[in-house]
Amino acid sequence: MPTPFVSVLIDTYNHERFIEEAVQSVLTQDFPASSREILVVDDGSTDRTPEILRKFEPQIRILRKQNGGQASAFNHGIPECRGEIVAFLDGDDWWTKDKLRNVVAAFETHADVGAVGHGCLMVDTEGKFQKLYTPKETIQFNVRTPENTRLFAEYRCFFGASKVAYRKAILDRILPIPEGAVIEADEYLLLLAPFFADALVLKEALFHYRLHGGNMYMEGVATEASSRRLYKSLACLVESLTQRVRELGVPREIDEALLTPIRVETARMRLQLEGGSRWEMFNVERATNQLFYRHAPVGYRIFKQLALLMTFLVPAKQFIRLKHWYARNAVRELRSYIGEPTPVEHIVDSNLEKGYSGSHQS
Repeated sequence: MPTPFVSVLIDTYNHERFIEEAVQSVLTQDFPASSREILVVDDGSTDRTPEILRKFEPQIRILRKQNGGQASAFNHGIPECRGEIVAFLDGDDWWTKDKLRNVVAAFETHADVGAVGHGCLMVDTEGKFQKLYTPKETIQFNVRTPENTRLFAEYRCFFGASKVAYRKAILDRILPIPEGAVIEADEYLLLLAPFFADALVLKEALFHYRLHGGNMYMEGVATEASSRRLYKSLACLVESLTQRVRELGVPREIDEALLTPIRVETARMRLQLEGGSRWEMFNVERATNQLFYRHAPVGYRIFKQLALLMTFLVPAKQFIRLKHWYARNAVRELRSYIGEPTPVEHIVDSNLEKGYSGSHQS
């Protein structure tokens, strides 16, 4: 059986420090060059990114457009892909050498799968290893029951940009992505794809996610401008996804199981930026606890009940600022005495990975 033809779609904006490594990591894959193409959507970069990309022609195809954000970059680039499979890569990340081989093998082995995700190696700006973030086992998902849908929702973090590849036929059924999603546009793809075919997450870490000032959103640290940008993108996604799942005739219990996490996240962002009633803050905080933690010791449950009571004592924006202060300061270490909850996600989240030196692997 011939190897499926793969389109690699790299989206980039002002990644002059990182784009060369991203492209090189695709060119040096242990995967036949004759079975893949590389398209780079330059979303209107104003730095040296265009100049650096030109060095790789004709090995890559450059699609330059006016700046419009991630959704517009995907809408521009995906229709240009000729491959049966489309693999995504952000211009500030890079792949391990065996990424395409592993992902394509998964598609060939699982004919009923339309999306394949995997874990990652988190690195700092200079590429030094920080932590391993990957599922503990390879799992196939569907959204045919609320229970299965909730399980997929817990693992959706492994289907983001740079971690995911789709069958092109699935993407054609999903597009267009609402262009108001200038960031987080990958959420639209990953949340709709399972309605058309199963999804598979591999336990391997097959790319390096680079933490740097240009890509990180951290509550309590992000600027108001970046927070509003994120909130507008999330709000756009919630509205569009809600409408799309209704058009697909998705039962209410499946809709709620899949979209509740992004709805809760969006509601929290709104309360952080605009404020709201204490009752709203209570409901969002309670929903957050139910979503992200399954088991907790008695001490921690008491602690969270006290935190919930606080939502009725202080305004919503002040409550969120208080949580940010708590997260940033040593007072958070009190949890080591009262007990830590067990996260819902069944992941390896480790600062050590056997055999990994922290050096660039391109």
